[in-house]
Order: sequence, then C-alpha cells, then structure tokens
Amino acid sequence: MGKMLKKFVAVMTMMVALGSFALTPMAAFAAEGSAEAKLKVMSFNLRYLNDHDKPPHTWDERRSTVRQVIRMEQPDIIGTQEAVHQQVTDVAEDLPNYEWIGQGREGGNAGEFMSIYYNENRFTPLEYDHYWLSDTPEVVGSMSWGNTIPRMVTWVKFLDERSNQEFYFVNTHFDHQSEEARQKSAALISEQVKEFDPDLPVLLTGDFNAGPDSEPHNILLEQGGFVDTFTAAETSINQELGTFNGFDTYDGGGADNRIDWILSKGNVVTETSEIVDYQKNGQYPSDHYPVVSDVILQY
Repeated sequence: MGKMLKKFVAVMTMMVALGSFALTPMAAFAAEGSAEAKLKVMSFNLRYLNDHDKPPHTWDERRSTVRQVIRMEQPDIIGTQEAVHQQVTDVAEDLPNYEWIGQGREGGNAGEFMSIYYNENRFTPLEYDHYWLSDTPEVVGSMSWGNTIPRMVTWVKFLDERSNQEFYFVNTHFDHQSEEARQKSAALISEQVKEFDPDLPVLLTGDFNAGPDSEPHNILLEQGGFVDTFTAAETSINQELGTFNGFDTYDGGGADNRIDWILSKGNVVTETSEIVDYQKNGQYPSDHYPVVSDVILQY
C-alpha cells in the first residue's frame, strides 16, 4: 500500500469481512451528485525491472520517459501492470499529485503489482481489495489453471469529489502462456463484478495478453457485460496499432495484437480512445504502449 494508507488510517471507520476494507463513507453526508462524471483513464504495462533489458530500455533510463508520457496525457486514474515494488514507488515519487493502491501478487511487496494510481485531489477511495485469478481467489499467490506465476486483481471503489458520484475501478494482468488461465480469469472477473453495486459504473484496465477477437475478450463482453472503450469510442486514435511493441516494433504487431484494454460496464460513454505511441529519441517508455480513454460516467 502506498501513501494513501497512512493518510486514511486515521479516518478508517470499519473493516469488513474477507479482507475487504471500507473507508469513511463521505458520500453518505454529501449533497446529491451531478448526473455525470468525466474521467481520463489510462492502462499502462510498465515492463518489470530486470537486469537484462538493454539500453536505452533499462528502467533507470525509461523512468523519466514514463513520467513524461503520463504527465503529457494527464490521466485522472491509471491502472499499471507488471511493475515491482521499486518501480511502483518510483512512479509515485515522480507523480506527486497521485496516490496509489496495490500489493504484490506474491503477497505484501513481493512480485509484480496491479497498482491503481489516482488524482488525490479528486478521488477518495471508499473500499478496496485484491483477489487472485485461481480456483481459490482469496488465497494470496494461488494458481490453478496452468499458469506458472500468480495472476491477480486489485479493485477500488472511489468517490469522485468533483461530481460526488461513486464508481469501481478494476485492474489486472492475465497470464501470457495459458489460454485456459486467460479464459477462466475472464470468467472469474465477470462473476466477481456482479457483487458490486449494480447501479455504479465499472472501469476495467489490464494487460490481457489476448487480442480483441479472442475468447477472453468475448467472455468479458458477453458474460461480464463489459464494453471495449476502444471500439465504442466516438473517436479512436491509432486503430492500426497493436499495444505490444517489444521496444522495437512501432506498429505493436498490428490491430489484432491490441492486448491492453480499457473496458467499461454500466452507463459509460467513451468520447475518445487512443493507443499512445509516444517515443523519445527512439526510446519507448515500455514494451507496451499505454492506452487512454476519455469516458463519461452517467448516473
């Protein structure tokens, strides 16, 4: 957990069962909210810190470029994937107006994080939790479906102070090897989000390691009731690109390789979606392009 925990522990009013936390329900005391909330959402696989990425694509070299592209896009809320604890805290240090929520997929600070960064001047987290993409989602680090590393979900229920409305934000990273794991992960998330307040919008970000015509994508849309904001947008930018550039492939493998998605559920209108192909002197911020969507949550 990032700085948010320190700031909100003093006002925490109760902790609900099964490890899901409920923070001070400020919305209960506020005036009626506005009819809509406009957000800019980003999904960004940051590429994990390692000792074998070659210059100029080491984390130390890319860190400033990651900071630059996020500041350039000015997202209100970001779901990141694959970053380990040092990277998570580096990004938090580089983005002083953002707080974050997350934990390592192997528990505590161990392993990669599905962190959620949010504008601290606009959003208040009301609840959050984590679960693992397995037959035992409540068991930290659990695996069931042919994947050899744990896969997980972090979710937060937010209050948007600007509109005085609430919404859910979910962030994940599907397995890169096991198709069974990807399909069952999509089915599990589709079931889990049904436990949310059905009157509130849901935003889902992630690296799904599957294209837009894949079965995991179909499951999330058909069983989960999600909409792909990239195809639903009034304007979609860089439609010809995929999102995995591998540090050396500008087209990201083409449109069929759009494996990073922002999905929505409920009354959500997408104005613009974009695959952000920013580079700095030939240096990519990550081996994935970030994806951004301008959405309107309607109430």
